[in-house]
Amino acid sequence: MQCCPEPAGYDEVFTRRFSRLVSRRYESRGLSRLARRMVDFLESRGVEGSTVLDIGGGVGDIPVELLRHGAGSATTLELSSSYDDDARELIERYGLSDRVTRRALDIARSSEEVEPADVVVLHRVVCCYPDHVALLSAAGEHARSLLVFSHPTSNVATHLLLRMENAWHRVRGREFRAWAHDPAEMVRVVEGTGLRQVMSHRGPMWSAVGFERVPIAG
Repeated sequence: MQCCPEPAGYDEVFTRRFSRLVSRRYESRGLSRLARRMVDFLESRGVEGSTVLDIGGGVGDIPVELLRHGAGSATTLELSSSYDDDARELIERYGLSDRVTRRALDIARSSEEVEPADVVVLHRVVCCYPDHVALLSAAGEHARSLLVFSHPTSNVATHLLLRMENAWHRVRGREFRAWAHDPAEMVRVVEGTGLRQVMSHRGPMWSAVGFERVPIAG
């Protein structure tokens, strides 16, 4: 599967310093409010013994939380190497080294190299990827049971902030860009893979959408 334009510049934005901040926040305060809402949705549907695919998972705090609450194993796909050391420390701290796999891989471009999972998570990822159709199609096709993703809420404030952020990246000479994909279109893409929307949360800055696999009749 090929998508265009090619994503780039992640290590320039998601630095080791940023990784350390995320890791320390999880250790001191747990998941963010939005991430907690996403995990609560998954746990309400049942994650006991499940396999988790965390796309663009950063330090892997969401799969760590799911594993601590009954999930069986997790794979995190990440395009920035800046998270690796903190992710390894976090996994080791909770004794999960034998249950977590981390891979540097773009599922939208190499979907055939990724095994399906019971649960698929994309937290603050779609807005960092230029081709939401390729990314969400691949994610949906890999979800056996549940999928949840978050995205910037579509309103004047978030669109303005994204334009300002991209202007800053251009001034700094960075390749990375943030994207405000249409929320309704993103839902349609996921539902096109056989999932149906069963959860929706709209916040002032960030929103989340949850899906479950539609049983095949007969």
